[in-house]
Amino acid sequence: MILMLDSPQTISQPLPESLSLESCLQDLALHHYQIDLNCSGAEVAQAFNQDAHLPGVIFLENGDFAGMLSRRRFLEFMSRPYGLELFSKRSLKVLYDFAKINLLMLPGDMPIPTATRMSLQRSSELIDEPIVVKIDDYNYRLLDVHQLLVANSQIHELTTQLLNQQTQAKLIQTEKMASLGEMIAGIAHEILNPVNFIWGNIDYLANYGQDLMQVLDAYTCTFPQSDPEIEALKAEVEFDFVLKDFPQVIASMRMGAERLRRIIAALRTFSHVDEDNQRPLDIHDCLDNTLLILNNRLKNAVQVIKQYGSIPMVNGYSGQLSQVFMNLIGNAIDALMAVSASSREPGWQAQIAIASQIQKTGDGNSWVQVNISDNGMGMSEEVQARIFETFFTTKPPGKGTGLGLAITHQIVTEKHHGQINVRSQVGQGTTFEVLLPLA
Repeated sequence: MILMLDSPQTISQPLPESLSLESCLQDLALHHYQIDLNCSGAEVAQAFNQDAHLPGVIFLENGDFAGMLSRRRFLEFMSRPYGLELFSKRSLKVLYDFAKINLLMLPGDMPIPTATRMSLQRSSELIDEPIVVKIDDYNYRLLDVHQLLVANSQIHELTTQLLNQQTQAKLIQTEKMASLGEMIAGIAHEILNPVNFIWGNIDYLANYGQDLMQVLDAYTCTFPQSDPEIEALKAEVEFDFVLKDFPQVIASMRMGAERLRRIIAALRTFSHVDEDNQRPLDIHDCLDNTLLILNNRLKNAVQVIKQYGSIPMVNGYSGQLSQVFMNLIGNAIDALMAVSASSREPGWQAQIAIASQIQKTGDGNSWVQVNISDNGMGMSEEVQARIFETFFTTKPPGKGTGLGLAITHQIVTEKHHGQINVRSQVGQGTTFEVLLPLA
């Protein structure tokens, strides 16, 4: 219960020197002056004379909260004709019955901007009335509206600074990605020329080799008795092994050239981050190209499980969606690599599961759903609530910028009018769900 005071008590806090975007009402300078309704008005007048900043008084009745009266209304009633005679020596209950109005009571954990908006929505005759801040069921404070507005102004300045920082960071990131895209496109073009030369001549090389083998077979059939020097030379160069291995060498060269072509195609797709027009895309190709680029990080340490469903083409920006999948799969790899050897269960295998399907919602809309899951350590609810914030990162200094998932969220929601959700449980892993609309 609230302490029932024998005499008025005033407690106030200094105005905080700095606030954060998460600051709430209980972080502000609050006044704690409470008095029982059975006390006289003269005692309240004395308290107001002693503290010129006191905005009002909290009334108690039998130790419980009974109401609030502002300094302005107290002085207004006391200055009326016969006000002093009527209210100064009588109990405060008499004055409160005449002067009470609708008060604004807000919880102490309410954000300052929200409280400011609710305060300003009051009628003109109430807009200057102090606000009752409820800390808990037995603890109430008074907040001067002027202090609330000053605090809201500080938070507005902080928000403006943060927006400027975010805008600058996104501009830098956009410029970096554009430069990176140009560089990758140039490198891919330079590599593609010799690769195309190799790829285009492999079939000729295979045919020439086959022709030479046929000629050798014809010589062998025509001249079965070979010269000893030729037999010695054939033994020296391991002629039988060459005949057997030559087709396999050609096949390996063809496979390597094809892999190079695929990597270059993936790089060229990823380099289109600044493309202007949407076009039909195969999401599975985007995912496979991303996995191909990240293969060096995956290697044999992470098992990738594909669970692709039957999905149609999606209109979108190929480079931007590749960046989305690059960020999500890259974060999954980081999460798996962060699992220390001591925390791994026996037989634990780092895994990334990628699944796709069509999802239909109750409003009749259809979406292509892509889930990217890992079996890492997972995230707490507090981290999940902030995971898409600009500059927020759980990685050690120098390892993360806090921009990857923020940009991912922007690409999915703003550029493609989709949705991105996260589900995670500490110790169980994390799943990012990307929903892209179907026309």
